[in-house]
Amino acid sequence: MAKRTIALAAIVLGVASTVSLGGEAPAGADLGVTLIDLADQQHRQVVVDREPGQYLGHPTTVLLEDGKTMYCVYPKGHGRGALVLKRSDDAGLTWSDRLPIPENWATSKEVPTIHRVVDAQGKKRLIVWSGLYPARLAVSEDDGRSWTPLKPVGDWGGIVVMGCVTDLKTGPGRYLAMFHDDGRFFRGGPGRSYGDVPTGPRTNTMTLYKTFSTDGGLTWSFPESVYKSDEVHLCEPGIIRSPDGKQLAILLRENARRKNSHIMFSDDEGRTWTEPREMPDVLNGDRHTGRYGPDGRLFVSFRCRVPAGKSAPFLGDWVGWVGTYEDLAQGRPGQYHLRIMDNHRGADCAYPAVEVLPDGTFVTTTYGHWTPGEQPYIVSVRFTPAELDALAKRPQR
Repeated sequence: MAKRTIALAAIVLGVASTVSLGGEAPAGADLGVTLIDLADQQHRQVVVDREPGQYLGHPTTVLLEDGKTMYCVYPKGHGRGALVLKRSDDAGLTWSDRLPIPENWATSKEVPTIHRVVDAQGKKRLIVWSGLYPARLAVSEDDGRSWTPLKPVGDWGGIVVMGCVTDLKTGPGRYLAMFHDDGRFFRGGPGRSYGDVPTGPRTNTMTLYKTFSTDGGLTWSFPESVYKSDEVHLCEPGIIRSPDGKQLAILLRENARRKNSHIMFSDDEGRTWTEPREMPDVLNGDRHTGRYGPDGRLFVSFRCRVPAGKSAPFLGDWVGWVGTYEDLAQGRPGQYHLRIMDNHRGADCAYPAVEVLPDGTFVTTTYGHWTPGEQPYIVSVRFTPAELDALAKRPQR
């Protein structure tokens, strides 16, 4: 079949252009937004960590209040393995050697996540979660200079604990966290194991859970089900608060690959949630993480995946979306869809972290197969909304 050139809205490859695709246009290629490709712009990329022959994956970051100190935590392995912690003192431009951490962080069985929490008395903490069964938590009360060992939070567990943590307006020191499970790790189970982790039976039902803290992240309530289904498998929640502060939204991966990614809303600080609905094709993917820029627009970073039968221009790559909260609420496609980096092995990449610097620069960090034939490693990429706007305005060639 003859090669044809397909115009996908406006494709921006350093300058605006079209993209050449072999054969017929892939389903879902016309996403209704401007497409931007940053993959070849190496001046935006900073290597956080790389080790020959070692898989490094699934990082999250936290930016402290000084706007410069940033921590990154990730496992030596795919979704499990000994944890690694690094610090940047210049907002992610350079990174420390691997930092000393408690010995039992080497026993982590799952993707770690790091979050800032503050209690009712104003005491600031950093917390690191490690999931499966039981879910465990480590705490730092000196901005990451020292840490407790990982300790069980309760007689429960789950997958990607915690996909998101957000502060609540119900009172100081109150937080909501969310995660998911497929039946194996929520309560464990005798006679079954995942490695050395006791498990229950895997089910065809995926359950989304919520848990609350009232003491600044030290203790957490027994998780409650938010949504469960054997038809669509909603998981890996990423939470975004509306600009007026009155509503929470969670963006969700659909792991059965039957439907698009989904979104749910809460108007009562996470106590109840709307029924999930599908998002536009442009937001299809895994592990959505969003932050607001200085002009009020949202940037959401995620891994590009699609339901069976659909395609996408950056399928399997590390991508992002730019739009507004109103776009999310109204189901509109937004403004930009961008490839951040080109992943060279399937869709094994992009559990992304996003931070916003005081000058409005987005710093987004994740793992991927960035070099063909090599193990994945950790990279951050930085840009401003104004830079994306300038790229999008360049004339087509």
